[in-house]
Amino acid sequence: MPLIAPVLDDRTFEQLRAELVNRIPVYNPEWTDYNRSDPAITLLELFAYLGEGLQFRFNQIPEATQLAFLKLLNIPLQPARPARALLRCSTKLAAGVALYKQDQTLAGKTPFSLLDDAQIWPLDCVSLARLPSAMPDEQLEPELFAAVQGTLDAVAQQQPNLSQIATYSTALLEADGSSAPLDCAASVDGCLWIAVLKDPAISLTPAAGKAVRLNLGFVPTAIYPDLDAISACPGDGGLRGPSLEWRASAPLLDAQGQPRYLPIRVLADSTAGFTQQGVVRLDLPTLLTELGVPPAPAGLEGSGEFPPLLDDKRAEQVWFWLRVWRSDASRIGSISLLSLNAVEVEQAVSAGAEIIGTGNSQPFQRMPLARQPVLPDPLQPVQLQVREGDTWIDWQQQADLDASTANDRHFSLDAEAGSILFGERFPQIGEAVRVLSYRYGGGSSGNVPAGAISKIDQLVSGLSPAAPMQRANDSNLKLINPLPALGGLDSERLEAALARIPGDLRRRNRCVTRDDFGELAMMTPGVELGRADCLPLFHAPSRISPRPGVVSVVIWPARDPRHPNAPVPDSYQLKQVCQWLDTKRLITTELYVIPPTYRRIAINLSVKVHPGYGLDAVRDWVELVLRQYLAPLPPFGPEGRGWPLGRRVLDRELEGVAMQVEGVDYVATLRLGVWDGSGWIASSEVNLNSWEVPEVAALLVLDEASAVPPAGLDVAPPASPTAVPIPVLRGDC
Repeated sequence: MPLIAPVLDDRTFEQLRAELVNRIPVYNPEWTDYNRSDPAITLLELFAYLGEGLQFRFNQIPEATQLAFLKLLNIPLQPARPARALLRCSTKLAAGVALYKQDQTLAGKTPFSLLDDAQIWPLDCVSLARLPSAMPDEQLEPELFAAVQGTLDAVAQQQPNLSQIATYSTALLEADGSSAPLDCAASVDGCLWIAVLKDPAISLTPAAGKAVRLNLGFVPTAIYPDLDAISACPGDGGLRGPSLEWRASAPLLDAQGQPRYLPIRVLADSTAGFTQQGVVRLDLPTLLTELGVPPAPAGLEGSGEFPPLLDDKRAEQVWFWLRVWRSDASRIGSISLLSLNAVEVEQAVSAGAEIIGTGNSQPFQRMPLARQPVLPDPLQPVQLQVREGDTWIDWQQQADLDASTANDRHFSLDAEAGSILFGERFPQIGEAVRVLSYRYGGGSSGNVPAGAISKIDQLVSGLSPAAPMQRANDSNLKLINPLPALGGLDSERLEAALARIPGDLRRRNRCVTRDDFGELAMMTPGVELGRADCLPLFHAPSRISPRPGVVSVVIWPARDPRHPNAPVPDSYQLKQVCQWLDTKRLITTELYVIPPTYRRIAINLSVKVHPGYGLDAVRDWVELVLRQYLAPLPPFGPEGRGWPLGRRVLDRELEGVAMQVEGVDYVATLRLGVWDGSGWIASSEVNLNSWEVPEVAALLVLDEASAVPPAGLDVAPPASPTAVPIPVLRGDC
């Protein structure tokens, strides 16, 4: 049966008035005029009116009661999420500059903390890929043909059994991100070449016996796959990136006259094999003289295993070459940024030790922290101690206190409120409670633009007397973020929490029903989504439905500067949602996380404007209302949740939407067109597949007197995806 809220007091205004009037003879028998003209009757009616309003409030569930239920359920609000950015640093000190984890930088007044240690050296880099290029024509480019032919002859002389050759041209990627993305997938050798540049006048001076460590920051080019490129989520642990092989060039040749490359130790790789933004930390050999540029015999420069050629100015600055490739059969894809001396920062700050209160011998005592919101970290929980007698005793943080007993020294953290909660075991009267460390920050304020992070705020880590490198300051270190910081989200609003909690209680953090997949996808850490819908039994690659055991989840990003009217998630967002849902789905479920598919439509209409209203203003409002009605993201769409998947578009429905605009008398003509892949087709309705939503490619609003052309005829067809052409730079011989 339906849940019907009881009406605690259903008396109306007339009933309250009659009740007050009936009491007059009891308390004041001399009062005999009960007409509405009597001023005293007016006062009684006023009290009856106020009483009816109080009853209305009394019959509602007040916000305080909802908050009380929220606290009883012990389901806190979602805390803020910190933004992350990649910094590019530079220095001129031969001894290098040291940065340590939790050192702070500033974007205006917003602090960012380093996620790891880093050594900054007076080095730079430029990345290259060998892309296929046709053999120059002997008639049109005789000198270039002769030079290439000379190289082929030299290679054939050194390797008599040579059977295959691959002519190539080099494509460069600047370390500051100013050049076009570098696509390594089509390279002739499958390798990415990184020239480490150093001023010949500077000689690095690391401490004796200490290795030089390089930090290489990597940012892939955003990829927007379609359904044909989507594969099933591989399951928990299946999203590990491919391993990379790293080699550094030596200044000597081997016995066969080939260049020597030394293996390089990888200390850490947060890029998952050059598949996501992060930093690769490399440990160079202790003897730096083992690194250098291999001397190429005459005619063999840039051929075979020898490094590619650079312009004369940069060739003089090359210290050595890094050569990297994937150990499996895959290729490194397109790269937007690859920079030396890179560090990752997060919009978070580590708080120091603080006394947060004393015990009161009461269970479920709550103690606030000095900073909030707190950033929960399962790898680094809050360190809390209670002074029991003369000794500080460690207590352990738990996700909840349901299984904790009176013998367990446990506490839980409300990250959004920034408070500590004790359970059945609690501090006694006078026992001091202190927190040694925790992290706070986060929020949308951390989503700063490129170039905003440029100052060093505070050096948190101490410097030991034996430290070989100088600490960073504004005089010896320059830093900047080449790309915007992303991922920051504000704490959850109370309205959103009240709407979320029933689902949390129902699904228990597991994906079983249709709503479970969509609601949990919206909670993916580090990804800001605008909408997520589940298509049960839909096999995305083959577009077949129903298929048993298959679930597809369609996601929309909260914003997409490239496609503001038709947002599309990139491969990173799809991967993050896939990895998040993989840990919560049933093991027998075949899961696909897919982008939305848009059907392009065009709308032309003419309206009759009511006298006294401006034609241009009314037309602008009609266009805005129609675009919002057909928009894929909330709070727009027919029901405020975006246009439903698979719902058809009717011209009659759009006429009704246009009629809602103030100043429109009627819609004279409305023409609807749909793109079928080869041209625009006029139609009174557009039928969509279950995985499609409409995209308004064009919208034209005219006055009644204008002739309405067929919709879509003046709209160019969608551009076919093509490879980015890279010119072959030919120098003078």
